[in-house]
Amino acid sequence: MSSNDQKTHGLGTERLSTARSTGPWQLELSSGAHTERKIFAGGEVIVLGTGPGASVRVDDPAVSARHVMLRATKSGVLLRDLDSTNGVYVAGARVQEALLTGVAVSFVIGRTAVSVCPMSETEDDGDDAQIDGLVGRSAPMRQLAREIRRFAPLSAAVLLCGESGTGKDVVASALHRLGERPGRLVALNVGGLSETLADSELFGHSKGAFTGALCARDGAFREADKGSLFLDEIGELDAAIQVKLLRVIEDQAVRPLGANGVHKVNVRVISATCAPLEERIATGEFRHDLLYRIATVRLTVPPLRKRLSDIPALAEYWLRRHEAELGEKRLTGPAIARLLAHRWYGNVRELGSVLYRAAVEAGPRSVSVDARHVDLALPQTAVSTAPRDRCAEARRLLEAHHGNVSAAARAAKVPRTTFRTWLKASSGAEDAA
Repeated sequence: MSSNDQKTHGLGTERLSTARSTGPWQLELSSGAHTERKIFAGGEVIVLGTGPGASVRVDDPAVSARHVMLRATKSGVLLRDLDSTNGVYVAGARVQEALLTGVAVSFVIGRTAVSVCPMSETEDDGDDAQIDGLVGRSAPMRQLAREIRRFAPLSAAVLLCGESGTGKDVVASALHRLGERPGRLVALNVGGLSETLADSELFGHSKGAFTGALCARDGAFREADKGSLFLDEIGELDAAIQVKLLRVIEDQAVRPLGANGVHKVNVRVISATCAPLEERIATGEFRHDLLYRIATVRLTVPPLRKRLSDIPALAEYWLRRHEAELGEKRLTGPAIARLLAHRWYGNVRELGSVLYRAAVEAGPRSVSVDARHVDLALPQTAVSTAPRDRCAEARRLLEAHHGNVSAAARAAKVPRTTFRTWLKASSGAEDAA
């Protein structure tokens, strides 16, 4: 349980509290790729289980006939284990009773993840069809799917915001596919490109334009003509290239490096960033006029910790993806509970890696992946924490370069994103001291 959880003595009730809400409440039950939703209001009592005595039937053989009772109250949703065989897990721990309040809180029964959230956090789906590639039917993912369907047919530039590992490339693919543009989707990570290389990769070059240019190259914009260009890590793009990119987006014409003429293109630009671009503008690292051009539409891809009820579906997807190599694998209820309790700073990408290692830990002869296998696969320390010596070095270099993050990062010989992580960790360490 987190440090914010409280124990109500005498009742033996775990109280999980974030923000207060009086409902009505929405219940999401996710078992593998299947998701079921139910709405219940104050005073209503429902029982989850597999038997005829359950008001909400759960298709999960690891769930008891009458597994858990939920009662909506003015304070939140009261959860009580009805002497089930496999128990109820909240935040990775088995509980007998808990009071769930605030925004989405998840618990596990059998192999099914159950999420409880106020209806104010959700809305009617309209078109409820699944979008290929987007795994999960949680409220944040359904909202994202609605936005993708709404903006995909348009030609407006889209900026995808979200933490690293959330799947922004998958969203870009969905936007292109549903937009039905006749050209290709061309993806390019511009974060680590030098000025010369970025110029050539984006806009192309003519033969002999620079040493080693033995033949002409079209560049990403011309390759994506009549299609979409996905520019990942746009916040790390070299400042000199930002000026050229702005002009190309405005004019829809590119001049290859070393060429005299221009080539007209028809390209929809989809950019992605995990960096706060407004902060980069304030420090002079990113152009405000370029931001306005690439962010006609903004979509936010939710972090995994905001969509925990999607973990069973995501786990099924990842385990099936590696089935040919590792054999058939299935998570136990306690294993799912462990996954729901983790913070997932690396998001879906980290989840895939953890599941792969957990499946390996289970061994080739075991179908079940249990909690102990997940514990062995999970990182032992939070990935967001930098060693104290690196924190101190980051502060020293930033002072030596008069607050210029780019110059300090170059001196440290690390990417700006890594350097900023050290600075944030340094601030967190000072706050905690």
